[in-house]
Amino acid sequence: MLNRQAVSDTIRYRSLTVNQVLVSESPIHQEQWHLAMTVDRENYCPVVIISKHDDNSSQDETVLRNLRKRGTSFTFGFSEGITEDLISRISRFLGAGRAEETNIGHILTNLYKIFREKDVTLLEISSLARQNTGLFTCLDATLVVDDDAAKRQPDIFGLRDTTQEVHDEVRAEQHGLVYIKMEGNIGNIVNGAGLAMATNDAIGLHGGASANFLDAGGQATKETMIQALGIVMGDERVKAILINIYGGVLGEPPMLSETELTL
Repeated sequence: MLNRQAVSDTIRYRSLTVNQVLVSESPIHQEQWHLAMTVDRENYCPVVIISKHDDNSSQDETVLRNLRKRGTSFTFGFSEGITEDLISRISRFLGAGRAEETNIGHILTNLYKIFREKDVTLLEISSLARQNTGLFTCLDATLVVDDDAAKRQPDIFGLRDTTQEVHDEVRAEQHGLVYIKMEGNIGNIVNGAGLAMATNDAIGLHGGASANFLDAGGQATKETMIQALGIVMGDERVKAILINIYGGVLGEPPMLSETELTL
């Protein structure tokens, strides 16, 4: 497996080289559950979402996608955290007895500790397993950490391996650009995230498909724009480029024209 290429639903556009393998004992278990801890953006609070693991969902690595559709949600307050009432309700849902409630409370408390202290926006457990002893254990974990928390979480972001990321996205970040590769063939360069999203929506509304999301920001310079155009033009899939720049934000409009002439 080492040094071989891995492909899965969670990897966009390319395969990744396997540099490390984690080997652990697989405990004998009776059943498995999906569990996710994330933010309920409608109710402005954390939420635990749980659903029973079955043969169909086990093939889907994006646990939250399944949970949103058919999981049961348990919201709670940021300040209250994991309360005895929450532990009791989740334990009953899992069919756990009083003897296992302490075990479940320990898992939930530690998950929330990580969730809050490490600026996590999504914590997924695709296999919360009930062992033959009746106790529960987490067989895996996936974390999504808030990108804006880089300075607060240097230990986590210090583990970042940019060789496993999309090259153009890393290159754009180095020049102060927000670039996300998409699946279409119409490249676009926009200043402002809201305008960029609206531009992508407009392209789709008229039957097109964007090759990228690119926010040049409000402080873009001639050099920044040269990099932005270079990244988009370097994408072999791109057949046309739409530039949607609000001049009042970017500064002097002639700067963009000078950039295009430079290229």
